[in-house]
Amino acid sequence: MARIVLADDGIEFDGESPRKGPLGGVESSIVNLMVELAGRGHEVFVRNMCAEAKVIDGVDWAPLSNGLPEVADLYIANRGDKLIRLMPKAKRTIFWTHNPAQYLLKWRYLSKLWQVKPAIIFIGDYHATTYPVWAPGGERIVIPYGIADEFRKFSPLDELPPRRAIFTSNPLRSLDWLLQIWTREIYPNAQDAELHLFSGSQTYGSAGAAKASEMEAVLEKARGLSDHGVVLRGPVPKSELIQEFRKARAMLYKGDLNETFCLAVGEAQASGVPAVVQKLGSVVERVKDSKTGYIAENDEEFASSAVKLLNDDDVWRDQHKAAIETQGAWGWKQAAMAFEELIPE
Repeated sequence: MARIVLADDGIEFDGESPRKGPLGGVESSIVNLMVELAGRGHEVFVRNMCAEAKVIDGVDWAPLSNGLPEVADLYIANRGDKLIRLMPKAKRTIFWTHNPAQYLLKWRYLSKLWQVKPAIIFIGDYHATTYPVWAPGGERIVIPYGIADEFRKFSPLDELPPRRAIFTSNPLRSLDWLLQIWTREIYPNAQDAELHLFSGSQTYGSAGAAKASEMEAVLEKARGLSDHGVVLRGPVPKSELIQEFRKARAMLYKGDLNETFCLAVGEAQASGVPAVVQKLGSVVERVKDSKTGYIAENDEEFASSAVKLLNDDDVWRDQHKAAIETQGAWGWKQAAMAFEELIPE
């Protein structure tokens, strides 16, 4: 058994947050990884911006302001530069990054990464390319996010779902573009189809609040398109989102250069929802082209692929089954085992 400590200085959350409401991908991933590591017999501590100290699912949560344990076998500094040097007595320090790594090219990061030389954990192959080869740090390791077990438990549906597409990402990540493509190219060619939007600032805590007005401008456009089958649902807890995936024919998401994993597409795919994406960021790593969805070359191909999934029952059945069979193989158990490989003997 090892002692594992993770520190995070982002938004407020703890191990109960996923059960209470929507939660961002980074925060959900911290919860899932820590619970899995605790379940595998390790002594696991999280020190972050949570409101109070408590043990949740075997993980010891407490405010970062309370301080960190003095020693650890593995210390995970999550995202923030101020965290990198907080556990000098840890047997090994690693730095877990989630966003495009150009943000590390600032002196406050570079100096600490050069001094400590932690292994840097990236969440995908595309993500790893965003940090220049000349930049400091220790070993560079790719460990993809796991897909939570609740998204990987399904058998193929017997009944066809309605002609419903979904969008579950940040409204600032091309939702305005999708609304245009939907109204002009997709909806007119898919009779009675609907586009359900599970999107809003609530998912992103204080970071979302800072951009709430920008997000609201896009969502207001969506509200005005109800006569084109657009239904604004807002963010929902994971337990509800899972059920919504079972009622959808397609996940429609252009992708984004800032998307380093795209848990939204990964979860949808594992649940059996074919996805239509373009070649932007990491989304191409989540979809098997023409098998579990489509990687479109342009807007016209994106629209025609969406129409095909909404209208063609046979194509949808084949891709629905393939997504369930192939896209849920890497869960948090596998990710936790990869992190265990980093624990010094």
